[in-house]
Amino acid sequence: MPATHRLGSLDLLILSDGTYYQDAGAVFGIVPRVMWERLGIQLNERYQMPLGLNSLLVRSQGKTVLIETGVGEKERPRAQASPLAEGTLLDDLRAAGVAPEDVDVVVNTHLHADHCGWNTRRQPDGSYAPAFPRARYYVQRAEWEDATHPNERTRATYLAENLLPVAEAGQLELLDGEVALTDEITIVSTPGHTPGHASVVLASGGERAIYLGDMVQHPAQLERAAWVSSFDLFPLQAMETKKAVVQRAIEEQQLVVAVHCPFPGLGYLRESDGKRHWTPVEANGGAK
Repeated sequence: MPATHRLGSLDLLILSDGTYYQDAGAVFGIVPRVMWERLGIQLNERYQMPLGLNSLLVRSQGKTVLIETGVGEKERPRAQASPLAEGTLLDDLRAAGVAPEDVDVVVNTHLHADHCGWNTRRQPDGSYAPAFPRARYYVQRAEWEDATHPNERTRATYLAENLLPVAEAGQLELLDGEVALTDEITIVSTPGHTPGHASVVLASGGERAIYLGDMVQHPAQLERAAWVSSFDLFPLQAMETKKAVVQRAIEEQQLVVAVHCPFPGLGYLRESDGKRHWTPVEANGGAK
């Protein structure tokens, strides 16, 4: 079931597409296991750690905006995730009284298969069509170019069936840097994980939040600047981007919405004695 959190006058609806499993060593990159295993991460029999698939629905100034669309129903990426029956994104939307036709805007922070899977759905004839038939899909132009012209490293996670039907339907909006969707929702460039990676900043009533996208997969990576994932295509750039985002989140007391942290993925970053600390919060605003 979806969770809610109030940010100023905005109601943030946090949705889940289940659980995604990734090799723990890959998540933590060059960080030795002896260091990250102290975090008490529970691994499955394949040495994979569970990751959240947290999307966000926001209604702002007459627009219904869905940020990120999870793994979806495609067989290859779904094989790494919990079954559809364990909480799909579309089920969560229906539970909140939102039909796919109600969504005006879909924002993809980037186009890896675990972040844009419900962009499209399989049709009875075997083709794919946009899952949100009225929506405009927003993505950075640099990300679209990389996704539609993948290289040997990236082609396994950029799936044409998640992407091309959106463009073919005329629903694609390509962005170049920072863009305000409404006075309360702004897409910002946060490169490093991919060159065209973006995040989403929300602001209302003097309160601010940031939806990170794939900047981190575990809260420890927010607390430790040098802990970057092997999935980051440009790790040094990712580290500098993360440091700037974390510092701003601390200074502005921003609510952080982390896609891959355990549901609902909400928390605040604090600094004391020169160290950064992640404090998770419940969806109703209370500390865990």
